[in-house]
Amino acid sequence: MTDYQPGLEGVPATKSTISYLDGKRGILTYRGYRIVDLAEHSSFEETAYLLLDGELPTAEQLSVFDGQLREHRTVKYNVRDIMRALPVTGHPMEMLQTAVASLGMFYPNNVPVQIRSPGDESERYVHGQSVRILARMATLVAMWQQMRLGNDPVRARTDLSYAANFLYMFSNGIEPDPLTARIMDACLVLHAEHTINASTFAAMVTGSTLAMPSYVIAAAIGTLAGPLHGGANEHVIQMLEEIGKPENARAWLDKKLATKEVIWGMGHREYKVKDPRAIQLQKMMMELAAARGTASPIFETAIALEEACEETLAPKGVYPNIDYYSGILYREMGIPTDQFTSIFAIARTAGWLAHWREQVSENRIFRPTQVYAGEEMREYQSIGER
Repeated sequence: MTDYQPGLEGVPATKSTISYLDGKRGILTYRGYRIVDLAEHSSFEETAYLLLDGELPTAEQLSVFDGQLREHRTVKYNVRDIMRALPVTGHPMEMLQTAVASLGMFYPNNVPVQIRSPGDESERYVHGQSVRILARMATLVAMWQQMRLGNDPVRARTDLSYAANFLYMFSNGIEPDPLTARIMDACLVLHAEHTINASTFAAMVTGSTLAMPSYVIAAAIGTLAGPLHGGANEHVIQMLEEIGKPENARAWLDKKLATKEVIWGMGHREYKVKDPRAIQLQKMMMELAAARGTASPIFETAIALEEACEETLAPKGVYPNIDYYSGILYREMGIPTDQFTSIFAIARTAGWLAHWREQVSENRIFRPTQVYAGEEMREYQSIGER
């Protein structure tokens, strides 16, 4: 194949059994299960098991897996010391990439990464490292939230679910109410996997070199940090704050469209209908508003902007994506805007690790070609002749 496809759009890069996306019908599945069903009925722990091992667990399997995640929530003090040395003004994603990259030095292993047969030592290593990294991602993000405020990190609790413990540590030891914990859990499920996106592809490329998993996840984190990928939900909040109130939405939109500016959180390369994840997030935002007896002004502004976009952008197949409502939910849970993408990374680690495992199970290093558009062969001239 010699045709150049910018961004590799439409070019298959792998075969995968992990997730499926039908953008025309608004369907996303993990291992064949609809994301809507998983968000409403599953848990992040169960969904992570599904992504990593291929099937929904039995009660006993889930208990063992959940126990492993709880056991490995803590990190060595050396990692904490590295974090303390980082400037508190840095973006949380910069911290997260640094901390995750360091994990391989503190948890070394000489077992080959490439899986040759089911159950071999490499597969056991991949599983063990997947559990350890996934367990510690939430810990790192929560630790940084307190450390940059000048507080000591809150010690992890093993009697709380993954989502509840994260919120507990993040909020300086305040245990979340059941509704908030459930909403965070569903948010993690919704963000856990999304086929071969930019950060997943980065993880696969790094994994194809048989690099250690800390490198694989660090590469994915760096890719997710970009505003065209995971960082978009931060821009959504800034956009809604700029609009100010619902009655300003239409005029603001008309002005932005006239100058062909980006409407953050609107549109997706794959979806031609409303992102099914955005639908679930909006439902949860409404549920949270009902429980509190009022909707926040920023949520009302988001609804007004979406209604304005339905007339101008929807006919072109542009609808809200997952970033449109996720940041609003996080904001209502008291999470600072610059931590939104870090939470995205916590969840997406499950998908990254699933693709890493799939890659090293039938590995071939990525080596794409190019379409050369440079000069023909030329003779070298000495500097005095130029």
